Amino acid sequence: MDLSDSEILELEELLYEEKIDLLNDGLTLFNDKTSPNYQLLYNSINSQEWAFDENGKLKLISGYAGAVLEGSSRSTKTWSGIDVIFWLATVKHQKEGCTINIYRETYNEFKTTLYEDFQRRLDDFGLDNPFRRAKEVKSFRIGNSKVNFLGDGKFGGGCDYAFFNEVMFINEEVFKQVKMRCRLFWWMDFNPCFTDHWVFDSVIPREDVAYIRTTFLNNPFISPNELNEILGYEPWETGSYQVENDNVYYKGEVVSETNQPPINVKNVERGTSSEFDWKVYGLGLRGAMKGVIFNQLTWIDEFPDMAFTYGNDFGFTADPNAFGKYAEDDKNIYLELLIYQPIETPEELAETYQSLGVPRNAIVACDSSDKYTGENKGTVEMVKGLNEKGYRNAFKIKKTNSVMYWILSMKKKKIHVVKNHLWKQVKTERENYTFKSVNGILINQPIDKYNHFWDMARYGHISHNSKKKQPTTAPRNS
Repeated sequence: MDLSDSEILELEELLYEEKIDLLNDGLTLFNDKTSPNYQLLYNSINSQEWAFDENGKLKLISGYAGAVLEGSSRSTKTWSGIDVIFWLATVKHQKEGCTINIYRETYNEFKTTLYEDFQRRLDDFGLDNPFRRAKEVKSFRIGNSKVNFLGDGKFGGGCDYAFFNEVMFINEEVFKQVKMRCRLFWWMDFNPCFTDHWVFDSVIPREDVAYIRTTFLNNPFISPNELNEILGYEPWETGSYQVENDNVYYKGEVVSETNQPPINVKNVERGTSSEFDWKVYGLGLRGAMKGVIFNQLTWIDEFPDMAFTYGNDFGFTADPNAFGKYAEDDKNIYLELLIYQPIETPEELAETYQSLGVPRNAIVACDSSDKYTGENKGTVEMVKGLNEKGYRNAFKIKKTNSVMYWILSMKKKKIHVVKNHLWKQVKTERENYTFKSVNGILINQPIDKYNHFWDMARYGHISHNSKKKQPTTAPRNS
C-alpha cells in the first residue's frame, strides 16, 4: 500500500524519535556496541563516594578522581567524551545542572575539531544546536547545564567537570590549575604524538586515575571506508606478531630490518602497506610519531677520529643546556651529546667544560638568542662570560637563514650519534621533535619542544657551513 506524503513524514518523524530514544537509552544501558571509552568514563564517575571531612567539606573517599583515554585514530575517545557530557547534562544532573569546561591548547582549535563533533552529535540526540546558528560558540547550554570552551592557557572559573581534549599539547600548569578548580571529575584524551610527556609520568600512574588504551578496532561505528583505509596499512600478516610496551615483536624480538614478520600479501600487492602508518593510525604506538623531523639516526660506539668543533644550546632552570661535539664531511654528520642539564651562569658552564676536558681553544658555536634568565644573565652574557673564562673561541652563531633552511640542509646527510650515557635524552628528542600540524596536515615548521640537542647540532652545522669564516682552531680526538 502506497503511503501519502503526510504519512511518509509521520513515519520519518517516528523513526527519528526512535533513534533518539535508542541513543538516550544507550547512555545508561550498555551492549556490545558501547564504546569501552564511554564505559570507562561512566563507571569511573559512578565509582565516586563522597563524605564530609572534619572541616565540613566534601571529600572524595573512594573511586576515581579522573580518567585518561589514550588511543589511535578513530577509537571513539572524543565522541565518548561528548556522549558523557550529554549523560551528565540530561541524566545525572538533569534537575540541578552542572558546569563542564572543555580545554584545548588554543581556542581556535575548537572550530576545526569539536565544533563539528558537537554539531553532529547534538543533532543525533535531538538537542538544541547552537552550532547550526552561530559561527562562533564559546559556551552553550544543554538543559540546565553549561558547557564552556577554553583555550590559550585560560583556566576558567570553577567547574564540576573538566575535559582536556588532545592533552598532549596542553601545558601541565594549565592541567594543575584546572584540577584544583574542578569540583567533581576530570578526564583527558589523546592520540600519542610524543613518547615523553608529563601525562605518562605524573597522571597515568596515579591510583585514583582510570586509564584505558584503545584503537580503531574498539569503534563499533567506524565507517567501512575508514576501516578499510586503516586496515590497508597493515604491512604484516595479521596475527603473526605481538604488540607490547609500545613495540611490535616477532619471535620474541622487536621487529627490525632483520627481524620481519611475514608480509601482508594483499596490502603489499595493492600498494597500501605502510609500517609507519600502521603503527601510527592502526596501533597507536607512542614510538611511531607522525612528522618526526630526524627519523633516521644511526648509533655509533665512539666519535670518529676527525677534526671537530662544539655546539651549545643554552638552557636555564627548566630547560637543559645541550652541549656536545660536532663534525661533518660530504655525506655525514657526527654528534656526541656531553651535557644535558640546566646551567645558569657562564662560570658554572666553564667549570663543566673544564671537567669534561674541553680545551680552552675549542670552537664553540653558541645560541645567539637574547633571552634572559635574570637581570644580568642570559645568552649574551653566557658567551661573554665564556670568553672571559678563557674560552675565547666561543661565539654567538649568526642565524642568517631560517631554522627550516638549516634543518633541510642537515637532512641531506646521514646523522650518526655516539651512544654514550646521554643517549636516552637524544632518543627522546629524536622521537618527539616533529613538524607542526594544522588540522592534521603537517606544515614546514618545527615545534618548539624537544629541540635542545637538535639546536646544538644545528649551531654546529651553521658554523661548519657558514660563508663567513668562523674561528678555525679545531681540536681532535685525544
